[in-house]
Amino acid sequence: MNEGYKGETQNVSEQHAIPLAEGERIDDLLTDTGLAIIQSREVFSFSLDAVLLSRFANIPKHGRIADLCSGNGVIPILLSSRTQASIDAIEIQPRLADMARRSVALNGLQEQITVLEQDLRTYPKLVANGAYDAITVNPPYMPVTAGDKNENEHYAIARHEIHCTLEDLAQACCRLLRPGGKLSMVHRPSRLLDIVESLRRWKLEPKRIQFVHPHAGAEANMVLIEAMRDGKPDIKLLPPIMVYNDEGVQIV
Repeated sequence: MNEGYKGETQNVSEQHAIPLAEGERIDDLLTDTGLAIIQSREVFSFSLDAVLLSRFANIPKHGRIADLCSGNGVIPILLSSRTQASIDAIEIQPRLADMARRSVALNGLQEQITVLEQDLRTYPKLVANGAYDAITVNPPYMPVTAGDKNENEHYAIARHEIHCTLEDLAQACCRLLRPGGKLSMVHRPSRLLDIVESLRRWKLEPKRIQFVHPHAGAEANMVLIEAMRDGKPDIKLLPPIMVYNDEGVQIV
């Protein structure tokens, strides 16, 4: 998960009948529909990668969607304004799953979004094969062997492949997606070859790739990928996204 996006902090807890734990806050997601989310400095907060993924994802108007590695539920909440499909948010960490449930309630989305405290490696055994029309995922970016893990357990799990490798993710998506269903993922460009190899091993054919750059002239620091279950080889490279313009103003 990348850091960078910061929503507007709102001191609005007294306006909602949603309990907040010590150190938690409610952030405005800066959408036209007034969506908000519960966050805390003690656990990994969402950032720009989640926002870009929610815009990039090709999702159905109806049907069933899963968001894996859902964290505090920001992607399902953002997707709710684009679809009437039911959305399952799958998160392994109990604290983050609890925050996601309260954020869903905060936005009155309980009828559309269900938060499930599950391990994506075992979750496919609990549902029918091909249960979902679309999947989104903002997974841990770094292998456990890459660098030092953060001492904070919540941050370590969010950043490192402790409970979820690329192979685990691809295998789960292969089983969860119906034929023709689409997976949308955000990750690091340095892992692109690993991602494509894992996806193809599990019958997920990359269809769209879009690189995200901090500004013109800078190397890409994010990549958005769409893959189709049982799709035919045919990939589109979309125009790159620049986060900041030449004057340093954020434009996405």
